[in-house]
Amino acid sequence: MTLFREHSRAVYNHCFRIVGDWSVAEDCVSLVFLEAWRLRDKVDVHGGSLLPWLLGIAVHVVHRRHRVARRHQGVLDRLPPPETVPDFADELVGRLEDAERIAAVREVVRRLPQADQDVLALCAWAGLDYAAAAEALGVPVGTVRSRLSRARRRLEKLAEKRRREREPERESWQVSVGRRPADRLEGEIR
Repeated sequence: MTLFREHSRAVYNHCFRIVGDWSVAEDCVSLVFLEAWRLRDKVDVHGGSLLPWLLGIAVHVVHRRHRVARRHQGVLDRLPPPETVPDFADELVGRLEDAERIAAVREVVRRLPQADQDVLALCAWAGLDYAAAAEALGVPVGTVRSRLSRARRRLEKLAEKRRREREPERESWQVSVGRRPADRLEGEIR
């Protein structure tokens, strides 16, 4: 402990001058005193100051650190460059919006009769033509055409009804948010 108190500042300054980085210099000082403890039986303590011996250890520690850092950098240089990770925030927002739209469409489609839902799913979503849909359902082609036409008309009506149901909610929200409390009070007093 006495050795550290007496010489740590000089060892730190020496390491800092060589490496030029305070945190690396601190690491090197730790390694110097660890190495000094390991080699304590080989030092002649009666020969005067131990500072030259510690600074010699510091030189070896710093050189070893540079050698290890070069090898480490060499390994990193041989690795393939990392792939850039795309920002998933926009994709996530898009998926959430898509999920909301799909839920809204499914809500409207569920109000159709099952036969119309089946024709709509086969023709509009699966991309089958009338003949293929008729074959899949085991009905004549004319039945597929009429069910699809009827499903489209009903969907338009249901979608319009749903839009009208949701618009008053938005308008009342916008009106109440848009008015200041004083305006509302004034309107109620009159």
